[in-house]
Amino acid sequence: MKKNILVLGGTGKTGKRIVKLLKDQDHNVRVGSRQENPSFDWHRPEGWSAAIEGMDTIYITYQPDLAVPGALQAIEKLVEISKNQHVKKLVLLSGKGEKEAQLCEQVVIHSGINYTIVRANWFNQNFSENFLVEGILAGHVALPFSEMKIPFVDANDIAQVAVKALTEDQHHGKIYELTGSEAITFQEAVQIISDITGKEIQFTPLSIEAYVSALQQEELPADFIWLIEYLFTEVLGNPDNSEISNDIEKVLGRKPITFREYAEKTNALGIWNSVIEPSI
Repeated sequence: MKKNILVLGGTGKTGKRIVKLLKDQDHNVRVGSRQENPSFDWHRPEGWSAAIEGMDTIYITYQPDLAVPGALQAIEKLVEISKNQHVKKLVLLSGKGEKEAQLCEQVVIHSGINYTIVRANWFNQNFSENFLVEGILAGHVALPFSEMKIPFVDANDIAQVAVKALTEDQHHGKIYELTGSEAITFQEAVQIISDITGKEIQFTPLSIEAYVSALQQEELPADFIWLIEYLFTEVLGNPDNSEISNDIEKVLGRKPITFREYAEKTNALGIWNSVIEPSI
């Protein structure tokens, strides 16, 4: 049965992949973003009803992160409007190990609407579509928690699990924790990219204080710096985030995409071919 599905953050890392997969299955997809009509803007709740109207199911990804102040109230308001609009299913993208995100999860779980919670570890795509790409292109990555092992997860795996949750009833009431099948350090990840691209990429371990100071010297927005510091300390600092789950294999019937497979595919797309001057 074809569904009417709203994908919030439909132009983001997971959202754009989910939109494509759903359209390939001939579902009626509405992209939730500021550029669409009706538009969806997390800062303009007066427009949410129009974006939700007529939708059976909603994929929820909150920008910039469920940990930031105001996220809980926004999720509460979204759930209220969804109930009023008779939405049948909510799928929430959540963070693994974020206490604030778990509060948002509880709002969805106790909404009275069918739900699936998708908790994702750190994305592979942070190295190619987010804040780490600049360091890769510059040939110098400097990060804290360099020895922490992380089972990076691929955004394509997250998208495929989310599509299952959005379209198949057997995922109602489930909480999935999505990780890769192996845990590696940031330094090991950078070395894999270096080996595959043939580019020399220097890795420098930093204290969290030095890293935050470097971000401040770049005059990046304070809320972005706060979020990055939070993610490195509260999330990466939590040893539970080194644990590997088999939920991707359980849902998709195959092993997760490995970091090396991700890096080989990304390199073939030429994303890491540019060269820029290092900024940190």
